[in-house]
Amino acid sequence: MPQLIHLPEPKLRFGFEQAVEDPRDGLMLFGPLEQAKPYGIRSGVIGTSQSIDLFKKWVKKIQCPVNDKNPSEARPPFPGFEAVFGIPWSPTPTLEVTIPSRELDETIRIDDAHIRVYRTVELFEKRIIESIRNEDVDIDVWFVIIPDSVYQFGRPKSVVPVAEQIKVSSRLSPSKARKLLVQSTMFQEDRDAAEPYYYDVHFHNQLKARLLNYNVVTQIIRESTLIQEDWSHRVNELPRGNDNTQTAIAWNLSTTAFYKTGGKPWKLANVRKGVCYIGLVFKQDTRNADPRSACCAAQMFLDSGDGVVFKGALGPWYKMKKSDFHLSTKAAYELVSTAMSSYKERVGSLPSELFIHGKIRLDDEDEWNGFKDAAGLNTNIVGVRIREDNELKLYRLMEYPVLRGMAYVKDDKTAYLWSKGFVPRLKTYVGREVPWPLSIEICRGDADINTILNDILALTKLNYNTCIYADGVPVTLRFADAVGEILTAGPTDKTPPLTFKHYI
Repeated sequence: MPQLIHLPEPKLRFGFEQAVEDPRDGLMLFGPLEQAKPYGIRSGVIGTSQSIDLFKKWVKKIQCPVNDKNPSEARPPFPGFEAVFGIPWSPTPTLEVTIPSRELDETIRIDDAHIRVYRTVELFEKRIIESIRNEDVDIDVWFVIIPDSVYQFGRPKSVVPVAEQIKVSSRLSPSKARKLLVQSTMFQEDRDAAEPYYYDVHFHNQLKARLLNYNVVTQIIRESTLIQEDWSHRVNELPRGNDNTQTAIAWNLSTTAFYKTGGKPWKLANVRKGVCYIGLVFKQDTRNADPRSACCAAQMFLDSGDGVVFKGALGPWYKMKKSDFHLSTKAAYELVSTAMSSYKERVGSLPSELFIHGKIRLDDEDEWNGFKDAAGLNTNIVGVRIREDNELKLYRLMEYPVLRGMAYVKDDKTAYLWSKGFVPRLKTYVGREVPWPLSIEICRGDADINTILNDILALTKLNYNTCIYADGVPVTLRFADAVGEILTAGPTDKTPPLTFKHYI
């Protein structure tokens, strides 16, 4: 029988085994769950001399409390990095690598988009790799500071104004480059000319993809994010409903820096033991001549909140008639088998429950049989389809919209979950319009729909790449597209399984 229910807000666990709802409250009052390395953050920073100077000034600033001119009850002030995380972060980086401003200005204004992004990425990639090889020091995380021009012209649909364009002669058509990708050629100049077209025209994604084989962890930051000024004109770039953006930036960048250094900020307080979640990712490989070609990857999340990304084989997974993706039995088996082995290696036993989250309906028998065989008889495997729904809205006769955590349970297999909405702790709704729900469907296996809803709501609070109350979608899907874009941004066939921090 259909019913409307409200789920309790999941709590997070921090230092001293204390549990609260808001990660900022928990970090400020009790500190992180697990410390990073006691010596603090060994940071490498790369950028122009101006970029590096801005970065050092910003790190120096967050050693002290950060608050905004018009503080909001929705966000506590930032007490200072060491006060929150208990480890030092020196304003002087362990390594500084400078890129000449003129050289960067010239590459980012090349008229051909593929060559423009490839050569700009190359400026950063080569210098980072050289530093790794030549310097006798370990770097926990590289901070890549980019001028806004790199952000502006380093994306797929960016166009450099004609008056600023720098012409290049060694170019190919994308179609010819794709042919060279699968056909051998005896001319080295052709191979060199085709190289930029093997990669996605996106600075952020291409840089991360090209550094995967070197096990490099990066955080890419725009110069304008670090400039200490009135931020009111940039409020649209930050979590909605928060005007004190300097505080927001301090919380967000500090948390992701701590996580990428090896610390664990928090985990779910009431986690169900022996549960493993897999976010299934599909991305079409536009570099391949076969339109069915796609990359499949699985993001495995343990009950502790740790994440590992596994890449499956490229194959004809895109089904053109249905506009859908499905694996073969063998590929499905190998993907889940790899995740199960990794889970056992980290936990010491196989999971009792395995939930596969995806935007697709797992209705292909061959694919599901592969998943089931890999999970084995002792692991209950459940396929859950999660997608943002724009067909149903719930209105509330009050100033603020529906509460976060409301759910309309349609039957024992389907429900709608409002993961966005009014949050009593924040005394506000972080959004600008009446929120849409998530459509939840158990499409394979057996599980209690209420358990599924509680799990999904909890998974909206495990985004370590920021420090907000909660996301609108679970972490299994939040980075599904992002991870897929990194894996398809260039040739990454030889990339080993890496932890989540390498992709975000």
